[in-house]
Amino acid sequence: MTKKFYLTTPIYYVNAAPHIGHAYTTIAADTIRRFKRMRGYDAILATGTDEHGQKVERAAKAAGKTPQEFTGLIADEFRKQWESLGLAIDRFKRTSSPDHHEVVKDLFRRCLANGYIEKGSYTGQYCVFDELYVSDANPGDPCPDCGRPTETVTEENYFFKLSAFRDRLLDLYAKQPDFIRPETRRNEVLAFVERGLSDLSISRTSIKWGIPVPAEGNHVFYVWFDALSTYMTAVAGEDRWPADLHLIGKEILRFHAVYWPAFLMAAGLPLPRQVFAHGWLLFEQDKMSKSKGNIVRATPIQQVAGTDCLRYFLLREIVFGQDGNFSYDALVSRYNSDLANGLGNLASRTLTMIRQYRGSTVPESQGNPAIAAQAAQTIRSVLQSFDAWDFSRGLESLWALLGAADKYIVEQAPWALAAKPGQESQARLDETLYTAAEVLRIACALVAPVMPAAAAKIWGQLAMAVPLESVPLDDLGWGQLPGGQKTGPVAPVFPRLDPAPSIARMRALEEQETARQAALLGLPSPKTESAPPANVITIDDFSKVDMRVGLVLKAERVKGADKLLHMQIDIGEPEPRSIVAGIAEAYTPEEMVNRKVAIVANLQARKLRGLVSDGMILAASPEGAKPVLVSFASDVPVGTRLR
Repeated sequence: MTKKFYLTTPIYYVNAAPHIGHAYTTIAADTIRRFKRMRGYDAILATGTDEHGQKVERAAKAAGKTPQEFTGLIADEFRKQWESLGLAIDRFKRTSSPDHHEVVKDLFRRCLANGYIEKGSYTGQYCVFDELYVSDANPGDPCPDCGRPTETVTEENYFFKLSAFRDRLLDLYAKQPDFIRPETRRNEVLAFVERGLSDLSISRTSIKWGIPVPAEGNHVFYVWFDALSTYMTAVAGEDRWPADLHLIGKEILRFHAVYWPAFLMAAGLPLPRQVFAHGWLLFEQDKMSKSKGNIVRATPIQQVAGTDCLRYFLLREIVFGQDGNFSYDALVSRYNSDLANGLGNLASRTLTMIRQYRGSTVPESQGNPAIAAQAAQTIRSVLQSFDAWDFSRGLESLWALLGAADKYIVEQAPWALAAKPGQESQARLDETLYTAAEVLRIACALVAPVMPAAAAKIWGQLAMAVPLESVPLDDLGWGQLPGGQKTGPVAPVFPRLDPAPSIARMRALEEQETARQAALLGLPSPKTESAPPANVITIDDFSKVDMRVGLVLKAERVKGADKLLHMQIDIGEPEPRSIVAGIAEAYTPEEMVNRKVAIVANLQARKLRGLVSDGMILAASPEGAKPVLVSFASDVPVGTRLR
């Protein structure tokens, strides 16, 4: 029998249009859904929009719309956002839908019948922004969560007897240590509940935009009793409740880890199995907020760098569960180092060499035993990390395997082996090409939940017969790439981004999207500061740089300098160039001989360690890593100019 897995994002509040914070949670949820499906689960993902409450009522009025018009508009924005990002949403539920109203009323009746709801009155402080009653606060005191001034309210309410659930909740947390994750969030909730709980108002009489309470009077449900029930509405009648995972931001942890299980206990209904609260996404070390005007949206990033770049950055750069920093600079840097120069380069060079040296046919080979062993360990590590929602560690492990494959290719020098007709050299060439291709296949399967579109493109270039999303990760292992299989046409998957113009373009698109969303909400267009001028050059400046393809004829270490190699390089001139380069920690002299490189040919000559260096070799220099030489996917004649 197929195992079921049901996960949810928060039911997003519609007082504003979607931004990258919403995208972060939903991308993580989509990744988990895809991962679980590749582990054999019948996994579905539910999300939706929370459309009731005083805050929405006021936002609709400010936009000159009725609450129904306003919420419909913003709900459509969320739907379109998830569709444009390619997120696999199985259930999208609005709290304004009639079927949801019935679920909320049923929850209320159950709690009422079991003696956990009673009518009372309340006079005190209320935070409209967080839809939160603030105990022990005086008029005008700030909300402890958001810092905004509270408002004094006096009204009749229905109260939920939350105070009766202190011990039952503590018992839940003790018996199910994984109910709240990560551990830091669990400790926060434990401390909150241990101090004692106050009864909770679950209805309002001062507003009309909400679900009517099935009792006398003019009560409507308080937003959290309403919104949390959406998780059940989304799968009503499908035999999928309880949820296996509620994925949320840490700012709404209390509602999900304290109020929600208490509501369900009171109603006699099953509890979700886990609540995972991730950290905040900071913008250049500062929390994003509308008041600060530093909110970032996903669409501009998608238009410049692609959805998979955003997905990879968010899950690789940030330890899931902790606060993490977003910046355009970091995004582009991670894209170029890990995707363009990493996975993308490995795919391009591997498939190109198979085409050139073996007529686009995967050679028959067992592959390199050491790389095979590392691949097996990587599979175990990635699955274990992803099972714990530790995406960053899993991706780090996978990229270590990609780095090992790159190093192995350099060491084996298949371009040199291809020129040697002997049986031993050709067998080594087969082993090298098969090893690289098999690492590529395994990497595609493991990274597919994180970067589904890019992984599918590389999978297609490998011409694998089985659709990538149907690959069972539990059966993934070395040697499953069939020898003799024909590969497909080679095409770049991650074209390198030029940082300055790419960032400038994202900032410009962000301003446009901000203005569009403001107009949608009936708000004045926000004032934006002009982006600082990009450090760009003109085409005339670029044309002054003479870059050429060269062939290394001779290479030797420079005495007394661990990092330097001295080379004689043919660039089509009468005499070879003498060039000294700091690459000796990454490449041996033997690896460099007969290798084609890119050089700057019109750089003023200088002396290094008494040797003339008449030019410069081009190499990528990742932060904290060894240099990686610029290479060519196709055979290029010596002396060809790079344009």
